[in-house]
Amino acid sequence: METPNLSYISQMSGGDKVFEQELLQILKLEFPKELKELKLNFKAKNFEKVTLDIHKIKHKIGLLGMADSLEFASKVEYDIKKGITEEYDDLLLILDRIAVYLSHKQLTLL
Repeated sequence: METPNLSYISQMSGGDKVFEQELLQILKLEFPKELKELKLNFKAKNFEKVTLDIHKIKHKIGLLGMADSLEFASKVEYDIKKGITEEYDDLLLILDRIAVYLSHKQLTLL
């Protein structure tokens, strides 16, 4: 299983540490809310909203340098649109790992 990292953000920033910290702060604020919403919508069997939630979260997976997980999330999103939910729990394992990573990632004061 892939590990979240900041390599893509660092590469994308061109060394702009302020930009990196701002983006990390956005991830730390938005991701837990989006994950909670995804779980609530899945529990309510609102699969149309689940696919929208996954779509939003996919971008954050990519920002955290997890290309294989991004591809898997796209597959799960597509499957859920077709009513196939078997791999949802596997996606949650990835997303929960990201949530833990972000909750422990310290913002560097500049």
